[in-house]
Amino acid sequence: MADNVDRAAEITQRTLEATLANRAQLAKPAAHDECIDCGYQIPAARRQAAPWATTCIECQGIRELRGRHVR
Repeated sequence: MADNVDRAAEITQRTLEATLANRAQLAKPAAHDECIDCGYQIPAARRQAAPWATTCIECQGIRELRGRHVR
């Protein structure tokens, strides 16, 4: 029978694996050059600085103000 420490270690391991998998996805460049919120082209400087970005700076700012960090 597993004790609380074993359960906590298992949960920690699953969380770590999920976080690392998510991090690997973020490192990939975005497949498109248009903002997924407004449809305008993401400026080249933003694409170069954050190749994984899927939103323009303005829309990302709105998302952060709303607390909606969704990709």
